[in-house]
Formats: sequence, structure tokens, C-alpha cells
Amino acid sequence: MNIAWMAWTPVTAGFFTFIVLMLISMTIWQIISPSIARRGFLPIVTTRGDRLFISLLGSAYIHLAWLGLTDLAVWIATMISVLFLVTVMRWG
Repeated sequence: MNIAWMAWTPVTAGFFTFIVLMLISMTIWQIISPSIARRGFLPIVTTRGDRLFISLLGSAYIHLAWLGLTDLAVWIATMISVLFLVTVMRWG
């Protein structure tokens, strides 16, 4: 398999490492303390895994919109995404 087209920078590796660590952490958390579906400010009943997926998807859209609409530094979008993730995981 030739993956030379992918720019494997330290930031890219860190991003994928963070995603894998989040998935491992959520799996361990689910095994130790099974989640209960609940309704928060999101218009659907969700579990922790659902909220994580929604947060990751929303973060991707935040970054895409940031890159497409501004010339500002990407780390600002990352901070917004972290706040979005915390908000959805806590109150979503």
C-alpha cells in the first residue's frame, strides 16, 4: 500500500493518536460504567458514545468552515471544537 500522498506530520499523527485514545478511553469507561441514554439540549436521546460521535463530527465541520471562511490560525478552531466537545458531552 502506497500512502505517500498523506502528509504525516507530527500534528497529523497527534490528531489521530488523540482520536484513538479517546475511543479507547470511552470503551474502558463504558465497560466500567455502562451509559444510560438521556436527553439533554440535543433534540434526540443519546448515550456517551452518541455524544462523542456528534462532537467529533461537529468538530470536523467547525474546522472545515474555519479553513474555508477565515485566514486565521487553525488552533482557534481547535479551541472552539474542544469547547463544543465538552459542551455536548456534558449537557448534550
